[in-house]
Amino acid sequence: MLEFVVRVVGVLVAFLVTPLLVGQAEHKVMAHMQSRLGPMYAGAFHGWAQLVADGVKFVQKESVTPAAADRRVFEWAPIVAILPYMAAMAAIPIAPGIVGADLDSGLFFVLAVMSVGVLGSLMAGWASGNKYSLLGGLRVAAQLMSYELPFVLSAASVAVAAGTLSLSGIVHQWNPWWILWQLPGLIVFFIAGLAELQRPPFDMPVADSEVIFGPYTEYTGLRFAMFLLAEYAGIVVLAGLTTVLFLGGWSGPGPDGLGWLWTAIKVAIVSLVVIWVRVAFPRMRADQLQKLAWQALVPLALLQLALTGIGVAVFY
Repeated sequence: MLEFVVRVVGVLVAFLVTPLLVGQAEHKVMAHMQSRLGPMYAGAFHGWAQLVADGVKFVQKESVTPAAADRRVFEWAPIVAILPYMAAMAAIPIAPGIVGADLDSGLFFVLAVMSVGVLGSLMAGWASGNKYSLLGGLRVAAQLMSYELPFVLSAASVAVAAGTLSLSGIVHQWNPWWILWQLPGLIVFFIAGLAELQRPPFDMPVADSEVIFGPYTEYTGLRFAMFLLAEYAGIVVLAGLTTVLFLGGWSGPGPDGLGWLWTAIKVAIVSLVVIWVRVAFPRMRADQLQKLAWQALVPLALLQLALTGIGVAVFY
């Protein structure tokens, strides 16, 4: 019982802290990449407390529910959007024996619960009573349905190579030469993951200059902050999965006791790449999003899966 409580508390603390760290890093890294200072006063040194100040601001703001909204669905949408990432984070191993829930089908579980997050956006768009929010919600659904297939296929390629659906088992089976063997799958997985999170350049459903703010237009205060927290939590989950599936997880020089450090370093690097992509690439049109998914990523993921199957049959 005590071990269960410790695991739950550990996952909860990680879920609350790591997305905030990624959010703070995004603010500051983007500022440096774009040669601008940004907020520098909160917390004095380099504005380190700006994200905390933003959180306090959101808490103080009134949470308004539109008169035409479906109140119950409108209120539950932010919770439905954020909880899947908390469940996914619980199954991602940090080091040998350090995992919230070491599941035999951990990869299947994480991919399944991540796909539930789209329901939060659909609920928000439909329940707002705003036709622009509904349009944004439908765009989110169309985008996520398109990119879910290459996302799952590229992850399945690693599972075939490792011979297991356990995330810990995948790390144990990983070899450095997999970086080249599974490189196409890594590229597909990362791009599809960005699209799943609606991160730039795949943020057309929530593009504020075209559809105001997509399905989240009518949200204010703490509810709006929960959607932002879900986005940052999604970055952590995507970085963690990328680390486990393609970069060897806790594998690195030194004893296994340093495994958590290697995992943290790899997750941080992948998160920085996510931030860099936001700064470096312009937003794609809706038709370009669909063409990239169906004409490039899906065929490449299928080819990677076929090559992996041939490799396993010949060399294992």
